Amino acid sequence: ITIGDLLSLKGVSWAWYSGAWEAALDGKNATPVPNFQFHHQPFNYFAAYAPGTAARAEHIKDGGLGGEEFIKAIDDGKLPQVSFYKPQGNLNEHAGYADVTSGDQHLADIVSHLEKSPQWAHMLVVVTYDENGGFWDHVAPPKADRWGPGNRVPAFIISPYAKMGMVDHTQYDTTSILRFITNRYDLPVLQGIVARDKALRNNDQPPMGDLTAALDLTK
Repeated sequence: ITIGDLLSLKGVSWAWYSGAWEAALDGKNATPVPNFQFHHQPFNYFAAYAPGTAARAEHIKDGGLGGEEFIKAIDDGKLPQVSFYKPQGNLNEHAGYADVTSGDQHLADIVSHLEKSPQWAHMLVVVTYDENGGFWDHVAPPKADRWGPGNRVPAFIISPYAKMGMVDHTQYDTTSILRFITNRYDLPVLQGIVARDKALRNNDQPPMGDLTAALDLTK
């Protein structure tokens, strides 16, 4: 079961927007642009979202070349309650096949549109990465299970609710985003998060945060 399944069961709208998705389906993927990354599409590999299903049509969306379809949904104020966005390969800043400048410019453009969106007043944007610095990080990660938490990665909280100028020192991992969604919509806890918390406790580590420390929820 996925976070998408839990959101659907609770009646919370959501979608995974993938840059260059339709271009890849149409056989127009190419290197270096858009360099669509097939293995970066998590919901694509669950039977519930198989080709031809209603769930796939509802929840797996084309982000468009250069994110144009995602930006259109932003500008029209039509983003679901929970939206995931994965840029196309040449814009994802991944070491070895993408450059930082193009990805940063794309991210800045996306954020600019979000801040002008009619939905902005109620929005929390989390920007994060799957890796940063590899094995050369000068700070060892805490011990938990065989999957991590792993090397440190950047994370940015962008929101009208963000505590301005704050550097949050709460211990997070990438499941912290799922933890926040779980708490925000009062969802059952995914088994993977239960297992991660157990692994942390077994290694005398505190549980991971759920992003709320970085937010001022009194507004």
